[in-house]
Amino acid sequence: MRRSSTLTKLAGIAMTASLILNGCSMGMTSPAAPASSGSSYVNEAAMEAPAAASYPKPPAGMSFEDYGMRGFVTTAKDNLSTFAVDVDTGSYTVARSYVQDGWLPPEDAVRAEEFVNYFDYRYPNPAAGETFDITIDGAPFPFAERQTNRMMRIGVQGYSVPADERQDVALTFVIDVSGSMDMENRLGLAKRALYLLVDQLRPTDSVAIVVYGTNARAVLDMTPVSEKRTILNAINRLVAEGSTNAGAGLWLAYRLASENFNPEAVNRVVLLSDGVANVGETGPDQILAAIKEHAEEGITLTTVGMGMGNYNDTLMEQLADNGDGFYAYVDSMQEAERIFVDKLTSSLLTIAKDAKLQVEFNPETVERYRLVGYENRDVADDDFRNDEVDAGEIGAGHSVTALYELEMAPGSETPDALIATVHLRWEEIGTGEVIEMEQPFMLGDMAAAFEESDPRFQLAVAVAEYAELLKHSPFAWEGSLADLSREVQRLDDLIAEVDGEHDVDVRELAQLIWLADSLEASNP
Repeated sequence: MRRSSTLTKLAGIAMTASLILNGCSMGMTSPAAPASSGSSYVNEAAMEAPAAASYPKPPAGMSFEDYGMRGFVTTAKDNLSTFAVDVDTGSYTVARSYVQDGWLPPEDAVRAEEFVNYFDYRYPNPAAGETFDITIDGAPFPFAERQTNRMMRIGVQGYSVPADERQDVALTFVIDVSGSMDMENRLGLAKRALYLLVDQLRPTDSVAIVVYGTNARAVLDMTPVSEKRTILNAINRLVAEGSTNAGAGLWLAYRLASENFNPEAVNRVVLLSDGVANVGETGPDQILAAIKEHAEEGITLTTVGMGMGNYNDTLMEQLADNGDGFYAYVDSMQEAERIFVDKLTSSLLTIAKDAKLQVEFNPETVERYRLVGYENRDVADDDFRNDEVDAGEIGAGHSVTALYELEMAPGSETPDALIATVHLRWEEIGTGEVIEMEQPFMLGDMAAAFEESDPRFQLAVAVAEYAELLKHSPFAWEGSLADLSREVQRLDDLIAEVDGEHDVDVRELAQLIWLADSLEASNP
């Protein structure tokens, strides 16, 4: 399957033109997903797109980091693969915004692990009293250049905490109100997202608000949520102003959080910004040191990005990583609801810190392996048990997924042959106890065919392939978005058959891949 860069889809081009034109005035509406694999995405409205479309320019001033790309590692030379876990999802939603607005995302905007970790794979919950459960499975890899290659999936599922049993939270919102945020899909969206979040909090939780433009100031001291009207009024009064002194805003937010530190609660700073910083200590290095120090004192950081154009993805991700938190990108109220309502407890409550995975491959079974993504999450093999090394944090109910493409050693056919042993190490929140668990994976645990594997394993593989195609990975050069679109439509139907209803995220993925294929066809 070679990349179909010359594929012509007249209906797809018309659809793209219509969507771009509509997106200029009222926001992009994705084409309806097919009810079955035989259904068409094209509707009459799409076919009536104007012949002379006025295409907007792609978003300018977007800042992304090139972290490179992992290649295959020869197991005989290095059979250990070690990395920090990552539950960020910002890369997927940023790329979604690009595609929905009529553009393929820049390659540097695509981080495969954040695409994969956006989706729910329905891993089993840990046993009572356990922090994590590890799921390992695998199957032949249908998108590989070598037909004998396999894909192995590692899924780590954290325990869930019912909403009525979670700790109280002390949240300090630090909100960018600079001139660059003066758009409905930035400050307007941030305010509506905060309304959602505050409405989900309990009366015993508390909230403070800091804003920053040219200068930083506190607009609300730490206030119990029992005084919800006071908090909502403070949010409602926010208006855009001035430049972007992110350093001053974060410094003041952390000072306020420290002065109101509650040892019985979760203490977290929540930054909402387009990531632009053009006044004061603007470089990540100057801001990161202070954030790291506060994280060690028990005040964590969540960064929520928004807005296309003049957006600093790199800064938002690095701030969250150093603040022992996570990074998300909100492109709609639906995404805000996903983070601040559906996954509120996961977003607020951390159950493990400095979590690392080390996969020990068997050279007699695996000739070469390749970790998909996690390029900026490397940990030295010798530092796996060095508990001074910073790693990743996992929230209550969060899951982490990692995929490895495997080239099997010749003659690897014995079912009881060991493929790999997965080691997970983390520090418990509260007690500080460091725990390590491990789980082996045998050749006989592999599904005989890709179609026979768990449907959500198939989904994870398809999502990773989407990321690699958008990134123009050399490991996906034989694939095409057109072929992947048909595959995800099949998975959408399969998952709906198994679950009894469609998964809205899978259905949206099918739409996005179809649209991305049309964009690629119209811009060969």
